[in-house]
Amino acid sequence: MAITLLIHLLVGTALIGANSRVKPSMAWIGALAPASALVWLSTQRSTIFSGPDEYGAATQRVEWVGQLGLGFDLRLDGFTALMVLLVAGVGVLVFAYSANYFSATTPNLGRLLGLLVLFAGSMLGLVFADNLLVLYGFWELTSVTSFLLIGNRHVLPEARAAAIHAFLVTGLGALVMLGGFILLGQSAGTYRISEILSSPPTGALVGPAVALILVGIFTKSAQVPFHAWLPGAMVAPTPISAYLHSATMVKAGVYLLARLAPAFAGSIGWWRPVVVGVGIATLIHGGTRALRHHDLKLLLAHGTISQLGLMVALFGLATPEASAAGAVVLLAHGAFKAAAFMVVGVVDHQYGTRDLRCLPRPDQSWAVVSAVTVIAGLSMAGLPPMLGFVSKEAALEAFHHEGGPNTWLVLALIAVGSAFTVAYSIRFVWGYFGLGATEPVEMTPRSAKPSFGFVAPSALLGVLTVVVGLAPQLLDSLDSAAEFALHPRPHGVHLALWHGFNTALKLTIVAAAGGIVLFTFRNRVRTVLSAGRSLPDSGDVYVGAIRGLNKVADTVTGRLQTGSLPWYSGVVLATASIVPLWALSTGAVEFERPETIESPAHIAVAAVLIGASLGACAVRRRFSAALFLGVVGYSMAALFVVQGAPDLALTQVAIETLTTVLFVLVLRRLPDRFGWSGDLDSGEAATSSPMNRHQRAIRLAVAALVGISVFVFALAVSNGPPVPTTVSDEMVERALPDGHGHNVVNVILVDIRGFDTMGELTVLICASIGTVALARAGRRPVSDASRRRGFTTPSGAVSQGGPTPLPAQPRLPRMITLDVSVRLVFALVMVTSVYLLFTGHNQPGGGFVGGIVAGAAVALRYISGGIESVRSLSRGRPWIVMGTGLLISVVTALIPLAVGGAVLQSDYLSMHLPLLGYVKVTSAAVFDLGVYIAVLGLALMVFESFGDDSPATHVSGPASLPHQGAGQ
Repeated sequence: MAITLLIHLLVGTALIGANSRVKPSMAWIGALAPASALVWLSTQRSTIFSGPDEYGAATQRVEWVGQLGLGFDLRLDGFTALMVLLVAGVGVLVFAYSANYFSATTPNLGRLLGLLVLFAGSMLGLVFADNLLVLYGFWELTSVTSFLLIGNRHVLPEARAAAIHAFLVTGLGALVMLGGFILLGQSAGTYRISEILSSPPTGALVGPAVALILVGIFTKSAQVPFHAWLPGAMVAPTPISAYLHSATMVKAGVYLLARLAPAFAGSIGWWRPVVVGVGIATLIHGGTRALRHHDLKLLLAHGTISQLGLMVALFGLATPEASAAGAVVLLAHGAFKAAAFMVVGVVDHQYGTRDLRCLPRPDQSWAVVSAVTVIAGLSMAGLPPMLGFVSKEAALEAFHHEGGPNTWLVLALIAVGSAFTVAYSIRFVWGYFGLGATEPVEMTPRSAKPSFGFVAPSALLGVLTVVVGLAPQLLDSLDSAAEFALHPRPHGVHLALWHGFNTALKLTIVAAAGGIVLFTFRNRVRTVLSAGRSLPDSGDVYVGAIRGLNKVADTVTGRLQTGSLPWYSGVVLATASIVPLWALSTGAVEFERPETIESPAHIAVAAVLIGASLGACAVRRRFSAALFLGVVGYSMAALFVVQGAPDLALTQVAIETLTTVLFVLVLRRLPDRFGWSGDLDSGEAATSSPMNRHQRAIRLAVAALVGISVFVFALAVSNGPPVPTTVSDEMVERALPDGHGHNVVNVILVDIRGFDTMGELTVLICASIGTVALARAGRRPVSDASRRRGFTTPSGAVSQGGPTPLPAQPRLPRMITLDVSVRLVFALVMVTSVYLLFTGHNQPGGGFVGGIVAGAAVALRYISGGIESVRSLSRGRPWIVMGTGLLISVVTALIPLAVGGAVLQSDYLSMHLPLLGYVKVTSAAVFDLGVYIAVLGLALMVFESFGDDSPATHVSGPASLPHQGAGQ
């Protein structure tokens, strides 16, 4: 099972990687993935059918987090086999169909086909999953791949809107369902689905858990009132609609419902009324909506909604007969609906329209397509001798034998829904043959006979529908195995085309007659149905909700996102101060005043720190404030030294140095003084106003609040009850034997807590890229189109029509002594950074500190030679350097898996080298090397983005800093 999923992953990523080089004929490569699933399934026949009336299951477990009992649990039983047959079988035919549907001019064809393969793999993973959390992961993957497939033609607004609609509805439903999974797993004491179903949990949380799960099921399978996303998804190309929105993705919710129903329908009193009620409502609603549309694809989409409602109602009964009938309905619907969608794709491809009012009558060259259309229509209507008739008969029999007090009411409602199904099925066939055309399109050379390869997939589905309909006993074994997987004590399955003149056949005749009447009086029916258009539909509710959300977001953003950095900082800091102050005020935290000062050096360093802090607040020039802040940072480093934390001190000094340089780079684009509010263009002097004094008072209050809260809370923590140090002590004890290093801090960063370091490194890179993008956006000219749409740059940013920068000043002559000195110092600093990198495992240092020191060396090159000197240091762009560092760290973390170890498991190699003597190298050093390279790339990106000496990138107020680097 895991190998099958891996094949899908490899094939899908390969197609996406090739993208523009993929031709339509290469769609057969995508078909290899689902074909491999079919081949593998054929080898499991002896496992599933272990003997006469005996059925088995195969399981596979891949350990994930063994300490927490989390594993990648997979299971194959009869019902899973049926779903694999549906997903993989239709998948192969869809890829064969795609080879003729798409053309060489289709944009991003490789990406589209690759995503389709990844979706197929996600769907197979979903039905294989035997763990609630694993199932949720694949559930979300189907939503993500569906979102990308629906929005493949992202240049079209309707494609983007439909993709977002589908993703929001199914995604929110999945989040609700995840809450249900957690409640259910905690109640059962396990997340293994097979264990939960074999011994269903009881308790107060089970009912709410199941209710939350049903929300996810209903959203995924387009049940009322969450159904509106499915018709909108029809903007996707027809192969996607034929696969995702008829045969596979929309069946995910039905599949999960079928699994859960036998375990919980009997113990939860509201299960059957709610689930069966929602299913029947969806059956009827989808049928009525299908009669209103002229687009054949939308007609089929609403028909799919209707049929999904029937499946939900069937599996919601949770009886063995209903489950067996539901399994047959799943197969029958997948066959005839995929064939019908393929026919619509052929029509649209050849005629250029799907509107039944414009379709011409097909000639003899379309005989095969016409035959498939009739077969699909008959099976969709549930008429003999098609497989759809057999499945509909089994469904009606299951409802009839349920024997509840409302059985006849349910049967009557299903008959009504079936009548609408017959009506829209007739309308589909009638429209295809051009019998409803009022403005038929003209026949063109493109309308000629479609190729054999284009028609063959749908024709094969049509043949299977007829053959299995005439000999439904071919499905007895598979249906029995599926029923056994859902019900340990099944009733036995015997499918037949003729069961006598029973209740099911009578209801079928009534439904067929009703459907013919509805179609005959279709104009009057459409008039009646159109009267309900004034009533709000779920699609209208969605649109209204999105508009309301946008309006609220605009209002909140307008109030909070003022463009003022002091405002943002003040809100964050004040909020962060409220919690500790509240804890102190309620007595939740107690503290005592310290009696002694550990060292006189504390007083001296604290005095410098306090003085520098006050200086930063008092000065009016930004540059002076930046220097004072640098003194504050270095003072903190001195405190770390006094406290005996050399690693922290070294890191603080390196970061403070680079931060001060960054301050200088940024300050070149800001007014020289705080509180300056003049016109940048005119050079008007700064003014003072009551509002400015008011703002200063607010900032002073926030600063006081933050300072007091941090001081008091730190005092409380340092003098409060002792904090347990069990974990810390264990880290110290295991640093040398397990991490092979004497520097506990570095061992924690690259070994014990290496996952944290990798995550922080990823966040650092993402944040830096985002910051650089914002900085560049502020300097990028705004197009006229953007101005018309209301998109402008922030006040003070350089943009077209914005403030005029001061003219560039002439470059200062380069000083030879400075250049030579910087080159010597640069080499020494770089050697020091490498030394810190490789000695950090046993002495103060490490990859992060070494990278920061290397960044300081880059700053020296910038001061001497400007941005061109910095660019000459690396052939690759800064983001390439950062990505290389991250890649090295990730690969180093994953290599142990290849040899049976754990992620980030470290090892060492000792050797005796000439001159150097005994040397021990750990694998963590390679991980640290990746950190070093990533941080160095970050420094390069800082100077690339903020150190550009182009005059067009500068904005200054009066008496601003010079525009050049120190050496220009």
